[in-house]
Amino acid sequence: MQMIKFGEETRLAGIKISEGVAVARVCLFNEDRHANIPIYKVNKSERKKEKGRLIQAIQIGADQLSRVIVDVKKRIGDAESKIFIAQKMILEDTSIHDEMFDDIENEGANAEAAVIRVLDSYETRLLDVDNEYIKARATDIGEIKRRLLDILSEVTPSFLCTGIAQCQRGKNRIIVARELTPSLTVGLEKQQIVGFVTEHGGISSHAAILARAMGIPAVSGIQNIHSMVSCGTEILLNGNEGNVIIWPSQKTIAQYKSGKVYIPKGLYAVDPVDGMKVMANISRHQDIEEAVIVKAEGVGLYRTEFEFLAQGEILSEDEQFKRYKTVVMAMKGQPVYFRLIDVGGDKTADFLDLPAEINPALGFRGSRLLVARNELLAPQARALVRASEFGPVWVLYPMIVDLEQFLIMKQRFLEETADLNPGEIKHGVMFEVPSACLEAKKILKHADFASIGTNDLIQYLYAVDRDNEYVAYDYNPDKEALWNLITLIAKAAKDENRPLSVCGEIAGNKKYIIRLKEIGITRISVGIRQIPELRMGLK
Repeated sequence: MQMIKFGEETRLAGIKISEGVAVARVCLFNEDRHANIPIYKVNKSERKKEKGRLIQAIQIGADQLSRVIVDVKKRIGDAESKIFIAQKMILEDTSIHDEMFDDIENEGANAEAAVIRVLDSYETRLLDVDNEYIKARATDIGEIKRRLLDILSEVTPSFLCTGIAQCQRGKNRIIVARELTPSLTVGLEKQQIVGFVTEHGGISSHAAILARAMGIPAVSGIQNIHSMVSCGTEILLNGNEGNVIIWPSQKTIAQYKSGKVYIPKGLYAVDPVDGMKVMANISRHQDIEEAVIVKAEGVGLYRTEFEFLAQGEILSEDEQFKRYKTVVMAMKGQPVYFRLIDVGGDKTADFLDLPAEINPALGFRGSRLLVARNELLAPQARALVRASEFGPVWVLYPMIVDLEQFLIMKQRFLEETADLNPGEIKHGVMFEVPSACLEAKKILKHADFASIGTNDLIQYLYAVDRDNEYVAYDYNPDKEALWNLITLIAKAAKDENRPLSVCGEIAGNKKYIIRLKEIGITRISVGIRQIPELRMGLK
């Protein structure tokens, strides 16, 4: 693959792993540090010593992971630390040790060769399983192998330009690597990393979950990207759409800076502005700390399903309550819109036991799924009502198709929480399915509030898969049909005196915000790091 020359704007499509957009220079992670690992035969007299080398490496690796676990738990969260707890358990598995010791004792392999042979065999077996979730776990085996090889060969993970005076070691840079791994994701300070671009690594991988939890934009699936750029190449990373632009032109960068999406900078606060309440989108309860720093006027979209996806299991009522209480208390009386678990479609995992579907975007997801799966709805409803004792809770019902479905959902919620004493709690609708939008007035006679999810609304309105590069040109917020529908909803909200917000990508675009204000919408919800610059543009 030929390296892209300076000034040649090149657009590449990949997989969106973690939302956010960034423009920065590249730091290339060194993927070839094990290229010259020594492989040799060990004499019988030296085999005991060689096993001792491996035992020592395993102990050092376990100690390293113990420190990582403590650090990740402190910086990111308990759920994320479990990724490294699992790696430590694999590393300390005596059956794996016995296989490596057997290679040394009976085959005369050196420690490095034994590590490679045994762990490669485990990794291959996982990759052969016809299950994407299990395949993603193969990354953990690869991580353990690389950690042991680093220790045995006394090699430190580094960037290609390490040792050169201008090497930034990822500070204020976009990291380009062949694979996004958990250790790479957490190995550098969150505040220093602008984004990740990799060749491999799926949306359900542990590293992807960590990137989302840390709020770092990431795109994967860009084949040969490691060979197409060099340290210092400027790229634009669009984690919202899964795209990368190498050497973006000033015109292209200006389009993004003008408000199409946000180019991350350091975290800072800008005071609220008159005429437009700006709330925060969050995916994890830890995000609320940054929302407070930027003076968010509430949480306009708490994607609660990401708490489950990050944990890798269905959370109990108590576990959910603790998270929700943290967010409510931090907002000190300002609204928190809790979107009920919105799984299905492109958000699935084995622990949810969802059926395979030919067209999941139009299938068993959102409120349809919650109506059928009371074991998901009931604990969350109870956790939310318990949290409402500490501040106002606004319950947002996802993918509502009509009034009847909303009333069924609300009734189920009330039945499951009838024995509790709620504080201030409101029930609202996500307008993202055209059928619900067309009967907005009827729905808003019963709902306390509403939010327009423009990302899915555009997708369903124009029958366009926003992740499909062949039809992406039709994913266009400027088309009048969308604005006619938004105007209809806004008028219904005004007639029924109901709060209405917008939480899709257009909420972060100054051009569209002006248009939203013209039709009477004065609440938006955007990514936390968009809030300061957005307010600056509205002053």
